[in-house]
Amino acid sequence: MNSRERSILISTCFGHFICHFNMFFFTALVFPLALKLNMDMANVLGMSFWMYFLFGITALPWGMAADRWSAKFLLILFYFGSGLSALAAAIWIESSTGFFVSLALLGLFSGIYHPAGLGLISKEIKRVGLGMGYNGMFGNLGIAMSPLLAGIFNWLWGLRVAYLIMGIMNIIGVALIFVFPLFESQNPKEAVSGEENRLTRAFLILLVAMMLAGIIYRGSTIILPAYFELKNQEIFQWFSSLLGKGLSKNLVATSIVSFVYLIGMLGQYTGGHLAERFDPKFCYLVFISVIVPITFLMGIARDLPLVFLAMVYFFFLLGIQPFENTLVAQFTPKKFHHSAYGTKFVLTFGIGALSVKMVEAIETTLGIEPVFAALGVISLVLVGVIIMLVRKTRSIEPSSS
Repeated sequence: MNSRERSILISTCFGHFICHFNMFFFTALVFPLALKLNMDMANVLGMSFWMYFLFGITALPWGMAADRWSAKFLLILFYFGSGLSALAAAIWIESSTGFFVSLALLGLFSGIYHPAGLGLISKEIKRVGLGMGYNGMFGNLGIAMSPLLAGIFNWLWGLRVAYLIMGIMNIIGVALIFVFPLFESQNPKEAVSGEENRLTRAFLILLVAMMLAGIIYRGSTIILPAYFELKNQEIFQWFSSLLGKGLSKNLVATSIVSFVYLIGMLGQYTGGHLAERFDPKFCYLVFISVIVPITFLMGIARDLPLVFLAMVYFFFLLGIQPFENTLVAQFTPKKFHHSAYGTKFVLTFGIGALSVKMVEAIETTLGIEPVFAALGVISLVLVGVIIMLVRKTRSIEPSSS
């Protein structure tokens, strides 16, 4: 990559880190927030619905804005808006209403990143698959570090300071954009062809697949820290005997979750390289097929077997993202890339946020374990949709525009 591409990748990689850091911070603090606000765990989980819903549902208008104006401007707005929302959450941490509104605003502004950042990578970096792989790794680093740092900040200083630090981290991103400047090229005028119409039909099938993947992704990640806190009792007792009685279950659970997500970074790296060497559609199918049996097993496992299964599960689940993002670039004209990624994330994170309600309903009526059975069924449906995508696109040449 040349220096211009490296500058773009540095700024967008930090943005991807912060974007997921913002969204996963809450998941690590469900139990502490339940105690702070004197609420049931299911109700606290439900407070995050509008954060995740707005994070996804606003992606298309944000993407259309980036196509019309500037990805750089949108990324600056992302950092400022998310930072101020996190600071508001710190201020209103003891008010269920104020905290709820702050979370919703955090989701609104964090929703800017994916259509703006990924669209920029797909348009400006020649090796799209590799660029998506590296960018995905930093997103996974944000996923991994968020529960760990949230647990540490809460343990040392409490919930208010934890959200205060998150706000400052977001605002630092503005400075990074000016240290590593973003220069955008002009989109060429493109004619619509019959082949592009066929690509549009393929893109619609891909959207269904990515929507289902989004439901699986959000459902599994929203429940994982609390699930580990409940199911890893022997691991907690071992750490307590080793490090002392003052250790909290929340810190142990969030630390293990962070380790699991770090394994997901390897999945992103692997996916990025595979997307360059092989047909990303077939890679997508293989990765999703692997997680189907593992999803069901996670519903009955505990302690070390559960941790091992989670490592394999998130290696493959997070590893699909470079395949998806490469396919979005292949199936859409370059001048619409921001909007295309916006459409993707409306479905994956916006509609995918419905899994928060699904998890809340299942946990309230049946318990926490059946959540993974429901995710397993959705994974089976996703396999069928990807098979349809492969069959329908055998004779289609990807867009090079």
